[in-house]
Amino acid sequence: MTKKRILFGVLAVMLVYIGYLVYLLVLSPKTNLQSIYLIPKDAVFVIESEQPVESWKKVSESEAWGHLLKNDYFSELTSSIQKVDTVFNDQRRLFEFLDGRSLFISVHMISPKDYGLFYVLDLKRIAKLKLLKTYLNTLLNENYTLSRRDYHNHEILEVYDKKNKKTMFLSFIKNQLVASYTHSLVEASIDQYEEPILGRDLNFVEVNQRIGYEDLFRLYLQYEYFDDYFRRFSDQPGPWVQRLSENFLFSGFHFDLDRNGTITANGFTNISFENENYLEALQKSGTAARTIPQIAPKRTALYISYGFDSFSEFYQNFETIQKDNPEQFKAYQEGIQKLEKFLKINVKENFVSWIDDEIALLQIQSKITKGKNDLALVLKTNNREDAKTNLDFILGQIKKKTPVKFKAVSYRGYEINFLSIKGFFKILLGNRFNELDKPYFTTIDDFVVFSNNPNTLKSMINGVEDKETLSTSEDFETFNKRFERKSSLFVYSNIPVLYNNMYALADGQTRMQLRKNKDFIICFPQIGLQLTPEDNLFESRLVANYKNVEEVKKSLQFQENPWTSTANNQISKKQELTEAIFRLRPIYPTDLTAKKFIKNFINGAKRYEVELKDGLKHGSYTEYYQDGTEKMTGRFRNDEQVGTWRYFDEEGKLLLKKRF
Repeated sequence: MTKKRILFGVLAVMLVYIGYLVYLLVLSPKTNLQSIYLIPKDAVFVIESEQPVESWKKVSESEAWGHLLKNDYFSELTSSIQKVDTVFNDQRRLFEFLDGRSLFISVHMISPKDYGLFYVLDLKRIAKLKLLKTYLNTLLNENYTLSRRDYHNHEILEVYDKKNKKTMFLSFIKNQLVASYTHSLVEASIDQYEEPILGRDLNFVEVNQRIGYEDLFRLYLQYEYFDDYFRRFSDQPGPWVQRLSENFLFSGFHFDLDRNGTITANGFTNISFENENYLEALQKSGTAARTIPQIAPKRTALYISYGFDSFSEFYQNFETIQKDNPEQFKAYQEGIQKLEKFLKINVKENFVSWIDDEIALLQIQSKITKGKNDLALVLKTNNREDAKTNLDFILGQIKKKTPVKFKAVSYRGYEINFLSIKGFFKILLGNRFNELDKPYFTTIDDFVVFSNNPNTLKSMINGVEDKETLSTSEDFETFNKRFERKSSLFVYSNIPVLYNNMYALADGQTRMQLRKNKDFIICFPQIGLQLTPEDNLFESRLVANYKNVEEVKKSLQFQENPWTSTANNQISKKQELTEAIFRLRPIYPTDLTAKKFIKNFINGAKRYEVELKDGLKHGSYTEYYQDGTEKMTGRFRNDEQVGTWRYFDEEGKLLLKKRF
């Protein structure tokens, strides 16, 4: 009898305990707190996943991730995530049980040159089990020590790693577990527990509600703090970084990773209507198909396309929106009126009227101008003849009103002119075009192309004539098909070419860093972003295409230029030497009115000089050794070598000559 009573007693206790668990996990009132409410307000990036174990496994097993981990900086960036990965592997049963509960990871700047990672895991109802806190002790061994302290009525657990001398700070806030290796982030999370900031920001909520919950994970960007993050890499963020911080509010994406390592992200972006008239006008002006790749060179590093139903409609919206800021609109009107009065032109009739549905900025790695980023503005015309008539009229007015005397130059059948109006595009379209000051321009097919450097125009003409454009690139066309055919804003970057452009302009220390990290920069050779109007937001799509770095290096952008390669089919060594010596690199002067072009050695000594006519080499050419002795002489006619060319040694003795 006694044994039966004991047995029934044990069963009764078990039933009560099971009932208690059922109440806690199923029947108790839901008072869950949203994870996003606990993320400190200054998050630059926020990553969210509903299946963190499964998603992490897919990412960590990818070829792209394995390649990036070989990079010191990326390893540092992911070190905290990898520590979590180690715990995943060591305690897989626990985390498989927790999988299906949302995990947030956010990035915060904790000093001008350092960042911290913050984690939030939604434990849901199991947070009510005190056994869960106790279970943390089973994760620890003799290499760790656990201590506790109170902060604003919340307990913070401090797990000290004796080996790495780092401390992980954790706290349970209702149903959420928050953690970080930076104590101030956990404390900031506790501070805003009662009054969440980021999670209740209406602009963030607007984007958050539009993001789906499929695929690997979701990523949110808060642009207000993006320039602070960028200063970790550069003390002076470029104008494009500053514009991101000023003009955009939040972006949200859900990500997927395919078998080839291509990352695809779809989501939404909202803009700051207080700061950016241009984007607001773009958002209200429709979309257009991209056609400028027909003339953009293959070696385009950056292609930024603006599309609209029509440029006239966009320009009208641009003017209307500016009226919301009377002071700014007044300054804009005064600039336009001053220009029209001086030249006796009508901007809308003589310029705006012939622009069609796409304009673009191109940054090009030119085979002509070394050590510079060639920038071009391309305007698609709705009527090529109408564009020519109006531009000829503007040029005629400039000649009447200014002392500028410029004769149009012909290059491969294309006429290059000079638009000598200071700040024309800045007055017309705003600060993003202020780099185009007194540009040269030419017409290629149905497009008018402007650039400060005439050699950029020549480079584009060469690309069209030699059929070396983006539209003839199989890689670009394949990548372009990953996006909608029409868009309001489309940004495409050929990263290896962009790398070359950055390297050419960088100082010595930056070049060293670029060389060190080259393999980890160019492994995503193509990156693209597309924005399309959707209600009062921009529907956004981001694609980054991973490729084995050795394959990237074998591609065209890393091959030597034709004039630097050695000819293989020569009749004799002497003839091979003669051909190599007299095969000169092209010379393209930036001033098409100059009579002579001179290039110097680093020490200032003259390296060569050549006579010019209308921007073409025409007349005598002399090249020198550093001591001033003549090295090579000859003549050009209309950019072609003619007559007898001679090559001398440093003593002045004739070594070779060739008849052209």
